[in-house]
Amino acid sequence: KQNHQNPQQLVLASASPRRLALLGQIHIIPDQILPAESAETPHHHERPNDYALRMAREKALLVAKRLAAARAGAFILAGDTVVAAGRRILPKAETEQQARDCLSILSGRRHRVYGGITLCLPDGSLRHRLVTSHVRFRQLSLLDIDHYIDSGDWQGKAGGYAIQGLAARFVRAINGSYSNIVGFSLYDVAAML
Repeated sequence: KQNHQNPQQLVLASASPRRLALLGQIHIIPDQILPAESAETPHHHERPNDYALRMAREKALLVAKRLAAARAGAFILAGDTVVAAGRRILPKAETEQQARDCLSILSGRRHRVYGGITLCLPDGSLRHRLVTSHVRFRQLSLLDIDHYIDSGDWQGKAGGYAIQGLAARFVRAINGSYSNIVGFSLYDVAAML
């Protein structure tokens, strides 16, 4: 019987349970999960797509540096999700007010979700991909926003919403990768690996 196991180690540089679940959906199980502790602050006038790629790269490099001796030869996979309304980068909502502000901005309009993906190869070289998905929200009433805030589903989510949760009822249309909006474009991650 032929052994199809990959001898290489895969390290996921993310604390996101959504990214881990997405990988599991396509039968990719990381050997280790090691979140990167990085300051997620956009630079002045940084474009949302550039920010998503920079954050994914920084996370991969931080974990690669920490693992230099312990896991030499490992693949390190990192990603970042950025919700943008025009050139404006919406925050990962940490307060109810931030979530309300995000939902008010997104109400009745189309926005972009950028997914930056970086794979650090065992030889130290980096591969990057940027995935863009377009999402259109219906017009939200104050009651819609209040109900969503009460659910707590917005906490720590880019743009103040999780499409795989209650916010699915706000989405009129999607153009692009659904899994990118959740946390990783599975098509692109699989192709990179």
